[in-house]
Amino acid sequence: MNGMRGSLQRIMALARLAVVDLFRRRDVSVALLLAAVALLPLLAFNFFGVSGVWRYVGEVTLLLVWIFSIAIGLGVAARQFPAEFDSRTIYPLLSKPVRRTEILLGKFLGAFLATASALCLFYVCFLLLLLLKGGGVDPVVVAQAFLFHLLFVMLLTAMAVTGSLILTPSANLTVCALAAAGMLLFGERLAGLAAGLPLASAIPAWAVHALAPHMEFFDLRLRVVHGWPPVEWPASLAVAAYALCYTAALLLLADRLFKRKKL
Repeated sequence: MNGMRGSLQRIMALARLAVVDLFRRRDVSVALLLAAVALLPLLAFNFFGVSGVWRYVGEVTLLLVWIFSIAIGLGVAARQFPAEFDSRTIYPLLSKPVRRTEILLGKFLGAFLATASALCLFYVCFLLLLLLKGGGVDPVVVAQAFLFHLLFVMLLTAMAVTGSLILTPSANLTVCALAAAGMLLFGERLAGLAAGLPLASAIPAWAVHALAPHMEFFDLRLRVVHGWPPVEWPASLAVAAYALCYTAALLLLADRLFKRKKL
């Protein structure tokens, strides 16, 4: 019991370092600036007295929030291990009674919590301005959208942390950004695309459909801004289970890679 408690304390200590690093690098200031840029259209349209347009402006605003969360999440997660390797601070860390699995989990948890804090800021600002400007949203749908977005961030940071152990920082950022953007844009069309292709071309398409992380599962922007009903809870639980299982698989892969990495 004491061993498990000590392990959790070490993981949380490493996670706190990543969150503190977010503030030290002034990423929070950047997040505030990005949030202001994202939400200014809501104010601008109100100045011109346009009614009912908040739905479409809200859709654009949430799209920007998604883009900014991807940028922040990848930036924070992808630099966790390269920063330790480049500065050689990984060696004194490993010389302490800290296992590599604990380091990995601490780095992942820190990247997730740091990105989640910025995401909370975006959603709070969005909702405050939406309420001030007379926009109406279903609180259940907004809560679902935020929780689904957190699941997306969890999966994204796990993917970036895993990639940082096998790719260069620039390659990792490029691959993860393309995977996230590609699946958000085309993930739901992959099955239909594969069905209409010849066998030789359909096999790779089906492989991507089966193995790639389906980021589009977590995007509820249209439900928020257009007043659509919330996702049924069985489907919501299935999406949460998918995100947790995929994240766990990525972390298991990262754990094996980190344990085999020669330092």
